[in-house]
Amino acid sequence: MKLNVPPSLRLLAPALAVVLLAACGKPETAPPADTGTVADSQPPAVAPLTATDPALPAPPVAEVRPHTVAAPHGASREDEYYWLRDDSRADPAMLAYLEAENAYTDAVMAPLQPLRQRLYDELVGRIKQDDSSVPYRYKDYWYQTRFEEGKEYPLHVRRKGAMDAPEEIMLDVNAMAQGMNFYQVATWELSPDQTRIAYFEDSVGRRQYTLRVKDLATGETLPVAIGGLSAGAAWSADGSTIFYVENDPVTLLTRRVKAHRLGSDPAQDTVVYEETDDSFYMGIGLTRSEQYICIFLASTVSSEQRCTPAAAPGEFRVLAPRERDFEYSADHLAGRWVIRTNWNARNFKLMSAPEDAWGERDRWTDLLPHDPEVFISGVQLFDGFLAVGERSGGLTRIRLLREGRDAEYVAADESAYTMGLAGNAEPGTDWLRYTYTSLTTPATTYELNVATGERRLLKEQPVLGGFDKADYETRRLWATARDGTRIPVSVVHRTGLPIDGSAALLQYGYGSYGSSSDPRFNANIVSLLDRGMVYAIAHVRGGQEMGRDWYENGKLHSKMNTFTDFVDVTDFLVKEGYAHPQRVAALGGSAGGLLMGAIANLAPERYRVLVSLVPFVDVVTTMLDASIPLTTNEYDEWGNPEDPEFYRTMLAYSPYDRLEAKAYPAMFIGTGLWDSQVQYWEPAKYVARLRARKTDDNLVVFRTQMEAGHGGRSGRFQRFHETAEQYAFLLNQLAVAQ
Repeated sequence: MKLNVPPSLRLLAPALAVVLLAACGKPETAPPADTGTVADSQPPAVAPLTATDPALPAPPVAEVRPHTVAAPHGASREDEYYWLRDDSRADPAMLAYLEAENAYTDAVMAPLQPLRQRLYDELVGRIKQDDSSVPYRYKDYWYQTRFEEGKEYPLHVRRKGAMDAPEEIMLDVNAMAQGMNFYQVATWELSPDQTRIAYFEDSVGRRQYTLRVKDLATGETLPVAIGGLSAGAAWSADGSTIFYVENDPVTLLTRRVKAHRLGSDPAQDTVVYEETDDSFYMGIGLTRSEQYICIFLASTVSSEQRCTPAAAPGEFRVLAPRERDFEYSADHLAGRWVIRTNWNARNFKLMSAPEDAWGERDRWTDLLPHDPEVFISGVQLFDGFLAVGERSGGLTRIRLLREGRDAEYVAADESAYTMGLAGNAEPGTDWLRYTYTSLTTPATTYELNVATGERRLLKEQPVLGGFDKADYETRRLWATARDGTRIPVSVVHRTGLPIDGSAALLQYGYGSYGSSSDPRFNANIVSLLDRGMVYAIAHVRGGQEMGRDWYENGKLHSKMNTFTDFVDVTDFLVKEGYAHPQRVAALGGSAGGLLMGAIANLAPERYRVLVSLVPFVDVVTTMLDASIPLTTNEYDEWGNPEDPEFYRTMLAYSPYDRLEAKAYPAMFIGTGLWDSQVQYWEPAKYVARLRARKTDDNLVVFRTQMEAGHGGRSGRFQRFHETAEQYAFLLNQLAVAQ
């Protein structure tokens, strides 16, 4: 499952996408080897490895232990690999099985080590190692994040007054991570006077954070270490108190908001709010005006916001009481609330309310009315204008609203692109920062003067290794699903690649939680494109690319649309000549891993190979267990299988339950032992049952990162070892020139 994080009160959350490959059963004939149409200097392809290769050992066989999983309504299922679940992650038999799978993966990948190393060198070779973010001004300082040559972690720095002032290092994450197998600083917040920094660290990978505080004047780390938290905090206006969110130690759900006064014993921290409804998540932050500290609560279908004055924190008052199917998020500036809401507005609209409209929704008035063709994704407030993030026709755009003037739109440069609001730290400016990217354009930051129309390029992310975006072309296509719905598809390949049905294809999808898979630049896939492959994103239902209905028609009882859309896009791309029918791969992660498992059962013959990362594949068992992190928050996404109708719906597509005796694609499956979003035992059980039931000799490899969680290893270079391994497996199975 995927954590549904409430939207920030200050900045729009960037869209997250993880990539995964899908493969089919063994074709009647081997796929044609890539002859190097694009990269003639590439070494030839190595014949695809199979499980019966005499040089490979036999794959692990997990012990079968009978176990029955019962539902309250009387239905039951046998789960012979249930024993692989160990919440303590210490059971010797379980760990031995995971290690045996890792050893088998090592053996399979050994013949591909030269390719894996070549891919790693390519991936790392595109990175500007001494890179830095675009600096931004906040109050007295210019802030920036930068990397140093050869180092895994960032430095968070600032300069007072101007960028030519001496640099102050706030957090050197490289030094902080020394001696750690995993380390992450998830986020940080400055005190109002900018003399202290509160930050949240994770040294396991389970996304259970510890709050620490550093004095920026002395460099001293204060004796504050409060664990078991969500990442996010808000300071009181006088800088004496930090408000933070404490997680439930078992379910890991956000449970309580507490206040810590610096210098006091954390054991005495005051609980200022406790959430008793297990379907809600919590976040905390300051409004744009910095006048209010707000607790933001959100379930899949409803939300609530509680705020208190930052200058005199006390009662957290409700802006509008929660109500099923009513969602809103409010920000505050210049004495009013600006509210994004679905109140009588399926695609959301903007409303405004007086500052004192506590609990009085009848005082809200329309600011930007509902448009059934336009989905409003977010808004940033400025002193003289509003910047509104929107979706229309499957693409993103930014609308500018100024009093007394018609709405204006920020111009785009391509037909398939992604545009979003960037970090605009202060409201008192005419300059709007925004990001722009496409499948051929690296992430680019612009600033636009809304008064004069002047646009400045602040940074285009450097891509080394001889990359030239003119060597690639992208387009937006439309596939027709089996029910007649038109599905947007984003495609990229080398310029001049023949679209003649001979190429290998990697198709990516996600399609859950209303999370849209926008066409963003990914430097990693250049290694695939340069070997003559085509890369495509299937914008299937369950995301929000085409508005709220796109999401609603890909969840609960309509979830099967997500999976059939993906297969229909594959058929369309093959028919249109973008891929050879025996050279199609698919990739997805987390809920996208559920997608991979579903298509493997629905249409295994369509795919040669699948890459499935941290996959949510044991849907029914997980959703029947309220003690597993995130389960209760997800009932309105998947359904509650304690209801017989939802039980039957989920059972019809649950990848683990639908495995049967037939041929399956080759698969690379990855997980992290400490994953708190999709527990490691889901893919472990899936692999064990898949090995026992499948009838083909296609390879299945299962890699467990023993010191990582949902996001993989923590260092920026370490991650490329994982990607290189997955790509090497994929290229070999597709017989692509290496």
